Amino acid sequence: MTGSIVFSDVSVQLGDRLALDAVSLVLDAPRTAVIGANGSGKSTFARVLGGLVAPSSGTVSVLGVDPQRQASALRRLVGFVFSNPDAQIIMPTVAEDAAFSLRSEKLPRAVVAERVRQALDEFGLTDLADRAAHDLSGGQKQLLALCGAVIRRPELMIADEPTAYLDARNSRQIAEHLLAPTDRRLVLVTHDLALAQRCDVAVLFEDGRMTGFGDPADVVSQYEASLSC
Repeated sequence: MTGSIVFSDVSVQLGDRLALDAVSLVLDAPRTAVIGANGSGKSTFARVLGGLVAPSSGTVSVLGVDPQRQASALRRLVGFVFSNPDAQIIMPTVAEDAAFSLRSEKLPRAVVAERVRQALDEFGLTDLADRAAHDLSGGQKQLLALCGAVIRRPELMIADEPTAYLDARNSRQIAEHLLAPTDRRLVLVTHDLALAQRCDVAVLFEDGRMTGFGDPADVVSQYEASLSC
């Protein structure tokens, strides 16, 4: 993993709402948790990081890439997983959907087939390869969405509430895949504070401002204290 994630005085105005307010930070940790209440700015932060939302002011660098000026380079670096996997599943079958993620890489057919085989095996989806993708259970769909992101071998994975709609068993399975030892970085937006504490560093947002940064246990304690005020 090379380079840093750098936000320099970044603000985002969405309509009449200031979604991010002068956020500055440097992230070098392998796994970063992003926590805060609904509407605090954490998902906007993730979308700016992934190039899906442009800053209204300030600058962003993601592993040396400007998300707005170097969009193609960013797409090669970043994989995204959202809370609703139906938004990411496109092709009719499980195997076809995994392969679709590699379409832009112009790989030989045999290489694509092997990458798909390896990815489906990693996520326990081999026996479902020919199953209709949209007939899967919620947990299986999220595994497929994660599989589709990982198969591209991104340097940075951005996961925005990936366990929000899952039961405890499936949440645990997704978490284990996300937090498994790997060379790629993870930025995890989550309301699951136990999951956040398994990361290397945590960022706390409130009303668009970064109000906490550092050891996950300390940041989670700060957040929990704010909830009782």
